[in-house]
Amino acid sequence: MWINNQSSLDDFILLGFSDRPWLETPLFVIFLVAYIFALFGNISIILVSHLDPQLDSPMYFFLSNLSFLDLCYTTSTVPQMLVNLRGPEKTISYGGCVAQLYIFLALGSTECTLLAVMAFDRYVAICKPLHYPIIMNQRHCIYMATGTWISGFANSLVQSTLTVLAPRCGQRVMDHFFCEVPVLLKLACTDIHINEAEFNVLGALLILVPLTLILGTYVFIAQAVMRIRSAESRWKAFNTCASHLLVVSLFYFTAISMYVQPPSSYSRDRGKIMALFYGIVTPTLNPFIYTLRNKDVKAALRRVVAKEFWVKTR
Repeated sequence: MWINNQSSLDDFILLGFSDRPWLETPLFVIFLVAYIFALFGNISIILVSHLDPQLDSPMYFFLSNLSFLDLCYTTSTVPQMLVNLRGPEKTISYGGCVAQLYIFLALGSTECTLLAVMAFDRYVAICKPLHYPIIMNQRHCIYMATGTWISGFANSLVQSTLTVLAPRCGQRVMDHFFCEVPVLLKLACTDIHINEAEFNVLGALLILVPLTLILGTYVFIAQAVMRIRSAESRWKAFNTCASHLLVVSLFYFTAISMYVQPPSSYSRDRGKIMALFYGIVTPTLNPFIYTLRNKDVKAALRRVVAKEFWVKTR
């Protein structure tokens, strides 16, 4: 009855976990805590990267871009999820759904290419250290970062437009907790083979191509590291790449399992689990992966905190 009484014909119904109401309260607490940690971690990295002069390098420029992206990533979905988990109305407006679809897809596409750019930065730093200041100068870094954002939003414009334009014949009930391409395409009441073909091609281009470049880059990095005679230098070189590799593994594992498949084969339960993973878990873990494994970031955090404390106590 709540679907009929509390939703207009322009709204989408997000069932989420309404089939398991006993899960909603604990999930609300978990998502809220995860969102707070994601906000704190990503904002901290952005501030530290800009406030500490010792982190004024291409690596931390791209890291702050990743943190800003993850900050927007979680904000595009989690607040709506929290509202739907606590209230009886499990709806999202048509405009809100389209905006969420476009922004979420744009940010995910941007992260695919941004992680590849970050791998290239590590390749130049380790394999061509003498040319690093020239290749990764400020202007080139800005161009590369801008290119990742433009490509991500351009891809989202194509995919989200084709998804929204697919006729749904009045169907508006989604067994999910936010608006996503596979879920919306399952509402289509017409042949979506063209949409699926476009979906798979763009998915392969934006996921598999950057992933191939990342893996190829790390082959060259591994070869260069193995030629370093000093064990301490080898460990330092490996340590600068380990955090990025872990983030890449977390992101691409879930992205491939979700987006490199026909939407018609989309599994409801697996889709929810994967969406939770790359929509909440990965953006929450990313800043802590970098800070816990990176001595420079931890030292910069201590310097910034000590400086703020000193200023306030004077």
